[in-house]
Amino acid sequence: MEVALVAVERELWSGNATLVSAQTTEGEIGIMAGHEPVLGQLVEAGTVSITTIDGEKIVAAVHGGFLSVTGKTVTVLAESADFAQDIDVDAARSVLDAGGDDKEALAVAKGRIRAVERA
Repeated sequence: MEVALVAVERELWSGNATLVSAQTTEGEIGIMAGHEPVLGQLVEAGTVSITTIDGEKIVAAVHGGFLSVTGKTVTVLAESADFAQDIDVDAARSVLDAGGDDKEALAVAKGRIRAVERA
């Protein structure tokens, strides 16, 4: 199936995959080729995992957005997204340790740490 992972600022990845897993407000969902059409809202501080047709696992931290599934395509439209391998874990932990009132920054940091743990 064709998959696209897109954030507001850029397209992060597109290609063919055998499996897409995402955390939605209804729970975690796994999508394989031929899945029924669905539209899901991504959770804040969530992750998306893509298994390519070559068996590579791509993990990204996503912050909000939507997952759209048709019979042949999966499109992940995130407010923001970062590949797990690009995440500075120490910086994310520093944000969490500092706490503060910026709930969005705290949620993004939590999502980044989750993505690294899942990769």
